Amino acid sequence: MNNNPEKKQNQAQSKNISFEDTKTAFSMKSDMELKKSYLLFAAVNQPWLTDIGTALVKFAFNIHLPIKGVVKHTLFAHFCGGENIEECSEVSGRLAEYRVGTILDYSVEGATDEKGFDRTEKEIVETVHASASSDSTPFCVFKVTGLASTPLLAKVQSGKTLTEQEEKAWQRIKARVNNICETAHKKRVRIFIDGEETWIQKTIDDLAMQMMEKFNKELPIVYNTYQMYVASKLAQLETDHQQAVEKGFYLGAKLVRGAYMEKERERAEKMGYPDPIQPSKLASDKAFDDSLHFCVTHREQMAICAGTHNEQSSLLLTELMEKHGISKENPNFYFAQLYGMSDHISFNLANADYNVAKYLPYGPVKAVIPYLFRRADENTSVAGQSSREFSLIKKEMERRKK
Repeated sequence: MNNNPEKKQNQAQSKNISFEDTKTAFSMKSDMELKKSYLLFAAVNQPWLTDIGTALVKFAFNIHLPIKGVVKHTLFAHFCGGENIEECSEVSGRLAEYRVGTILDYSVEGATDEKGFDRTEKEIVETVHASASSDSTPFCVFKVTGLASTPLLAKVQSGKTLTEQEEKAWQRIKARVNNICETAHKKRVRIFIDGEETWIQKTIDDLAMQMMEKFNKELPIVYNTYQMYVASKLAQLETDHQQAVEKGFYLGAKLVRGAYMEKERERAEKMGYPDPIQPSKLASDKAFDDSLHFCVTHREQMAICAGTHNEQSSLLLTELMEKHGISKENPNFYFAQLYGMSDHISFNLANADYNVAKYLPYGPVKAVIPYLFRRADENTSVAGQSSREFSLIKKEMERRKK
């Protein structure tokens, strides 16, 4: 029997996908949950209201007002899985009923000392163990900045000589990353290394390539993130693939558009170096779609996850998979979206038998507030994002009334 997933007969390949199918998109939500989502996106759809709300929440936490319960049952409940891994299991189980996997994402930020970095390392290792014991969690993820001093990562990237103390800290950073990836390799759990700002990304890229060369010989375990709104990323993807071919390991590539555009442009202007970001959204979209074409045509030694909330790019990958005879069951091809966003993409793709997973952030409510504010801001600032979510929720509420 031929067990090669790429050569399996894909009986459902021609199954139609409609991202307008709100019945499928919101099938996991009860009427009450849908109404809560409606109210949330009604607020997010008003930038001034979002600004006031985030300011009030920050102020309330700073003066220790008892608002944790309110936040936990509104913004937190919509975008996060729980305060710990155990609480996430309920959400993971519900997602799994609809063929949607989970990516455990420890979203606590702000560690600045060695003890904090060690605590984060320990938690990420726990997510690997949890994923290994559950078929519904195909991936884990971590940020290198959760394990390391950002100024030190930037200094390493600059090529400046490290002090003796900095060199010891740098060796500890590499040991933490190695421990996480080695654990993932032993447990056969795939793990993403998230993308970050360009002034530390080269350091992260180098670490990721070292981990892939070490642990991706038999299977794609470690994935680096390619932020395609960075103008140089498509060329880097091609170069990294060539290196993987030459050295005999799988290149794991999580493809995203990116998350730090305003910060990147402001820093480039302030410090007087060329803007690293694509000149337009159209250019970013083209780079992302070109990366999909490249990965599909060079799939023999690659594994990809298309991390996108873009409907056209999602459909493009389904078309490319069909064109090249790639089975929907192929574990080297995944789609991913954030929990609480783009359910019309996630659930409709899963319903059509594609591999789909949701980023499921977790952590103590107060500690994940920075993450929650970014999600609210992202929905407000990305053209049409909150309006699209809001309109689809309204459409499903109207459908259920009928």
